[in-house]
Amino acid sequence: MLKFYHYSGCSTCRRASAFLKKRGIPFKELDIIECPPSKTELKAMLKANNGEIRRLFNTSGEQYRALNMKERLPELSQVEAIELLSHNGKLIRRPFAIDRSLSLLGFKESDWKKAFSS
Repeated sequence: MLKFYHYSGCSTCRRASAFLKKRGIPFKELDIIECPPSKTELKAMLKANNGEIRRLFNTSGEQYRALNMKERLPELSQVEAIELLSHNGKLIRRPFAIDRSLSLLGFKESDWKKAFSS
């Protein structure tokens, strides 16, 4: 089943959730702050994003700025970045949707339509 990590205050997450519900796609909703994705899920998402660790970060978020991640991120190893993300859901770009065969980060409706067209 699709795991759908979201933040309730995020309008993009609400649009993605509505997209899934409208199409009758079953999913498990998880609060990304209370229950961040696992290291295994983060690594799978990283692989799906061609190893671009920056894509996993919510670069417009308050935590990203507060932790000075723009400066710190280039110095972090992939292992360190995954560790940081696995403990701080506010740093993760959302929505974050994943199952065994699908990895979607952020909500671009055209990408989601393509992903669920089969």
